[in-house]
Amino acid sequence: MSGTQSETGRQLAPGLLPLGVGLAALAGLWGGPLPDLARVSFVWHMMLHLGVILGAAPLIALGLARLAPLRTAWPVLFAGAASLLELAVVWGWHAPRLHEAAALDPTLFRIQQATFLGAGVLVWLPGLAPGRAAAGAGLLAMLFSLMHMTMLGVLLTLSPRLIYAPEICGTAFGLAPLDTQRLGGAMMAVAGLGPYLVGAAVFTMRLTREGPED
Repeated sequence: MSGTQSETGRQLAPGLLPLGVGLAALAGLWGGPLPDLARVSFVWHMMLHLGVILGAAPLIALGLARLAPLRTAWPVLFAGAASLLELAVVWGWHAPRLHEAAALDPTLFRIQQATFLGAGVLVWLPGLAPGRAAAGAGLLAMLFSLMHMTMLGVLLTLSPRLIYAPEICGTAFGLAPLDTQRLGGAMMAVAGLGPYLVGAAVFTMRLTREGPED
């Protein structure tokens, strides 16, 4: 019995570690001061958003994929749907009316954060499944996510006017509201280069190493 339990523990450990780290990061992000700050300053909103979708979400997805690998006959279709969902979630919640509504309504704010997490996890899962097709699907998902996150970040950075209400896009680090908005946009444009490019590189290596029958 003890041998069986030990073997089970060894099988679960590779998945439990990233899952645990991801959940701990999520607890720190949501349980600390960032949620309150994020509702009055765009820079802090962006720190929270990026921490959830680019920090906690990939770790949670990795843990889930190791504990229970995704099995689908259409990994590219799954990845495409997940990518479009993430696009809708990220761009939708950054539309002025929705963004301001979430900042003012605690329930909407929680829904916003939950959808950031869900979309962030789903976009990684197809590529983390076994097989060459899954690796290709993951590569496409990473490149698409990188493209639309960078595009939105650039639009926010280059905007000549304040998109969000001043009380929602308040000052941070002594910057004026417009400069705060631009800094938040620059953070979004640059931050995705890390996780998404790393993911794309990993999936590309899998494509070159795994045979068609894997």
